[in-house]
Amino acid sequence: MWFWWFMLGCDLLVPAIMIIAGWSMWKHCPKKVNMAIGYRTKRSMKNMDTWQFAHEYCGKLWWRIGWVMLALSVLVQIPNMHSSEDRIGTVGGILCTVQTMFLMFSIIPTEAALRRRFTKDGERI
Repeated sequence: MWFWWFMLGCDLLVPAIMIIAGWSMWKHCPKKVNMAIGYRTKRSMKNMDTWQFAHEYCGKLWWRIGWVMLALSVLVQIPNMHSSEDRIGTVGGILCTVQTMFLMFSIIPTEAALRRRFTKDGERI
């Protein structure tokens, strides 16, 4: 049973990070465009306008996805509560992989939104 609790905790890390980081990006965008902290892509770092837009868009996206993944992670793990450690580990590993894919693939809609709103030089359309 201890392993189930451990895996549940591990599987809640990615959604929790997405919720906290998403809210932080959405509400508290870094004051300057930088290479250390924040949503850093070539398009988002063109100027302060693109920087703020990307943080707000991606932050909202992460916040929403994080809450959905948090609930789904618990729902996926509950039926495995009394399963073998192998099954719990396999399900937990697959779940963590899928969560990480959602985290990484959130770049696609954010970049598409930047493309729709800004020119290649970072000027608003």
